[in-house]
Amino acid sequence: MGQIWLADGKNRHHHRFLNLAYMKKLLLPLLALLFMSQVQGQWEWTNVDSAFATLPASIHVYYTQTVTEGKPNKAYYVSIDLSDRKLDLTSRVGNGKRYTPTQYYEQNQQPLIVMNCTFFEFVHNSNLNVVMSDGQLLSYQVQTMAAKGKDSGQYYHVLGSAIGISKQHKADVAWLYVDSTLRYPLATQQPINSWKDAIPNPVAADYLQKGKFKKWKMQTAVGGGPILLQEGTIQIANNIERKFAGNAIKDKHPRTGMGYTSGGQLILLAIEGRFPGKAEGATLEQMAAMFKQIGCVEALNLDGGGSSCLLINGKNTIQPSDKEGQRPVPAVFMVK
Repeated sequence: MGQIWLADGKNRHHHRFLNLAYMKKLLLPLLALLFMSQVQGQWEWTNVDSAFATLPASIHVYYTQTVTEGKPNKAYYVSIDLSDRKLDLTSRVGNGKRYTPTQYYEQNQQPLIVMNCTFFEFVHNSNLNVVMSDGQLLSYQVQTMAAKGKDSGQYYHVLGSAIGISKQHKADVAWLYVDSTLRYPLATQQPINSWKDAIPNPVAADYLQKGKFKKWKMQTAVGGGPILLQEGTIQIANNIERKFAGNAIKDKHPRTGMGYTSGGQLILLAIEGRFPGKAEGATLEQMAAMFKQIGCVEALNLDGGGSSCLLINGKNTIQPSDKEGQRPVPAVFMVK
């Protein structure tokens, strides 16, 4: 290594030589950071179909325990061939009640797959996102939220995101405007920033003038947020959707999400977390990188934390993080 000279802060005319040991101390953290940025997203996935009894040829299950940025990690994803028209991709709501994924499994003739989906509130057991089944809206998303503190007289207006599957088994991720007077949600692929004013319930024109919308004629849909991938590029819309804003994007938690590939594979991803030394969970950035590595062109985060659960033929994949086990939820996505 050649000699490197730095000016001493006390005397600009005095210089000192940086030896090799000092350079190692200076550069190693930078090299480690560069190395981590290069290997992030290189998860090794193993097919584990046989662990979940008999599955159709159009459904496969994969597992990874690849260490992620120095932390233990466990995750599963299910790949579903959307061209298989024998599969019924649907959803269920609790109609004012919450049930565990296993209870949904038992109540609905034991579907192949049950997974949690929407965010919700505990007081009325209400979904906070869109849910559609058989082309019907079963739940409407919250599009207005009251500001806090000195802005308590103001309201934020936000377009929520969802993933849908059409009658033709085509998947799409979009931002939605939903109104009980509309037969279908109105969707846009254009990110639209939330805005704040003193109107608690703006009319549709206040939303629609912000971007280009079209009827979203989906057979099945579930909402969540934020959107993680668009056109195969990681673009996390956490600030646009006012979810996990700021540094919260880097918090590690159990995660649930859905996406789809250009080849017509629907991807269901569940990441175990909140088990120190065993499974730390993932950040939204890491989850987005997983979806990208799997080959998704669009992907969406769903409710995570203690709600994260993915059942295959009634069997748990990830271990739920709540001490009580599976958390009751007001809606699930299912495959029959």
